[in-house]
Amino acid sequence: MMETLEGGELCFPQLLNTSCRKQMHPHSEVMLIYILLSSISLLTVSLNLLVIISISHYSQLHTPTNLLLLSLAVSDFLTGLLLIPAEILFIVSCWFLGDFICVLYYFVAFIVISASVGNMVLISVDRYVAICDPLCYPTKISQRRVKICVCLCWVCPAFCSGLLLKDLLRQPGRDNSCVGECVVVLNYIAGAVDLVFTFIGPITVIVVLYMRVFVVAVSQARAMRSHIVAVTLQCPVTVTAKKSEKKAARTLGIAVVVFLICFCPFYCLSLAGQDTLTTIISEAFVISLYYFNSCLNPVIYAFLYPWFRKAVKLIVTLQILQPDSCEANIL
Repeated sequence: MMETLEGGELCFPQLLNTSCRKQMHPHSEVMLIYILLSSISLLTVSLNLLVIISISHYSQLHTPTNLLLLSLAVSDFLTGLLLIPAEILFIVSCWFLGDFICVLYYFVAFIVISASVGNMVLISVDRYVAICDPLCYPTKISQRRVKICVCLCWVCPAFCSGLLLKDLLRQPGRDNSCVGECVVVLNYIAGAVDLVFTFIGPITVIVVLYMRVFVVAVSQARAMRSHIVAVTLQCPVTVTAKKSEKKAARTLGIAVVVFLICFCPFYCLSLAGQDTLTTIISEAFVISLYYFNSCLNPVIYAFLYPWFRKAVKLIVTLQILQPDSCEANIL
């Protein structure tokens, strides 16, 4: 009877001596977390898929800025499709997919999250140049340069992830203390480098650039208010362009603020140590907030970008299937 009871608490009851034990949590709490993470995953996949289809399909949306948004949407889509479902498996504290899939999960997670951070940095640079140096924007931010930067944004994390996990890729499961566990142990130097290059450094760049964008946008708004009549009569197109650029900067600025709110608690707790959170609900809340950023990004675009709302309407009503729909007037 005792052996059966103990076996029921094991991840792999047939491996009595080497199997990990399940952490027992109230059923209601586990179900709540399942529903929460599953909902975030579904919304993240659906909304980002709409962004991907919109920008990829319609020719008018093939701009350098939208290419960056497309890359961000791809990283968010992969987060909802791969990372969040895998995170659900960790709730039962048993990993049933094997050691190689465990290492592959961390490898992909590092690439996707780093690419998402990198895309936010590129977007902030794009908006900085558009607001602070608009006359040189077409030459500095060309389609070719943006494509190269987007490729580097994905290739560099893949290379770094391979370096950090090279030993585990050769010998999966070397850091596991029992069968059914999925952990990756990084030494202090590797962890510090990872923290600096995937969070502290990029976030510092983003905040500094947007502070500069904010100052320039405010000064431009004051100048426009004081000369609005003369400027409107002489250069109405320029005024419209300025308003468009500032609206884009405000939109992406909101996205960056949301990014900071979602990511900071996770990294602060990572610095404080894994034992800071004592309940499964608090741990799930921080993880959900961490991944919720990928769900919020397309929502921000949907509310603040008219082209996105129009593109979604065309997609939902299946007008996207009509011949030459890619040439439709979206802007």
